[in-house]
Amino acid sequence: MTLEYVATCLFGLEGLLGEEIEKLGYKRTETMDGRISFLGDENALARASVNLRFAERIYIKIGEFYATTFDELFEGTKKLPWSDWIGKSDAFPVRGHSIKSTLFSIPDCQKIIKKAIVSNLSNKYGVSWLEETGIKYQIDFFIFKNRCTLMIDTSGTPLHKRGYRPRSNEAPIRETLACAMAKLSRPREDVLFWDPFCGSGTIAIEATMLMLNIAPGINRHFSFEEFPQLNKQILLDARDEARASIVTDSSFEAYASDIDPECVEIATENARNAGVSKNIKIFQRDALTITTEGRRGTIVCNPPYGERLFSMKQTEELYRKMGKHFATLDKWQQYVMTSHENFQNLFGRRADKVRKLYNGMIPCYFYQFFKNK
Repeated sequence: MTLEYVATCLFGLEGLLGEEIEKLGYKRTETMDGRISFLGDENALARASVNLRFAERIYIKIGEFYATTFDELFEGTKKLPWSDWIGKSDAFPVRGHSIKSTLFSIPDCQKIIKKAIVSNLSNKYGVSWLEETGIKYQIDFFIFKNRCTLMIDTSGTPLHKRGYRPRSNEAPIRETLACAMAKLSRPREDVLFWDPFCGSGTIAIEATMLMLNIAPGINRHFSFEEFPQLNKQILLDARDEARASIVTDSSFEAYASDIDPECVEIATENARNAGVSKNIKIFQRDALTITTEGRRGTIVCNPPYGERLFSMKQTEELYRKMGKHFATLDKWQQYVMTSHENFQNLFGRRADKVRKLYNGMIPCYFYQFFKNK
């Protein structure tokens, strides 16, 4: 059985997500901002859920159609094969988004779609009342330029929540974004990876998981585990495949340091939970005092923006000091993410490359310095 899936991601990570979908052996059918569609059998759902590092959620696409009126939305929704998934007593809440479309009221779209699915299932099962006490099938709609896509969420808890981070600092970075920063910095076994503003340790942990090939979803639960239409064995097989692929003899080493002792404690706990403590050294240190220790290295960090931590004045002074001190780190490559558009002037150098990323809803810039001049 071939299904069409939709994997969503943070804006700016579409290329990375598409590459890993293809690496798993699945064909992309569409790429747009924040989402990629691809084809696969039911095994693809389990393998993608366990292995995709940059996806936020994975959906089964039920169907799509154009709608500019509520009548068209109702009729288009009603025609889809909802009973292939939703049983007589199952729950099916509705949520979604509408962008650049005639139908822009989310509450009204929710009501119409819900009403249409109720009508479809009532006719199918010959009942006038659906109790919705059984398995939960979260329905998501996405209306873009009047094209309505209807999907069932298979992830439940967002995929960026790997499960290793029960505690975090005040302004934690999302795991998927941390992994993207690590990936873009091209970590290597013979080069020290260092995050001197480690906070919860997420960037260093994700870099190490990447280098050890530890699948991000190897130990977590997914909502599709409750779906009776799917063979329970597919997830067991996907996890076994992922465990067999873990690299156990890597010499990769990461440092995660922070000036705050509580962050060091949290990062240590998170690294232990992620199973990467052997390859990460976590310690307290001011980022403005780090040295190369005579080694080749790469700095990857997410310092304060002046949004939640530090005032803007404090943040700008920090960037000036960072620029002066990081310039002393021999030929180390440096990767810094911040929302501050004047960062390069404050840092005192022009980046070799700048990439726009999003930290939640905050537009950020990933400044990449390949040569420390």
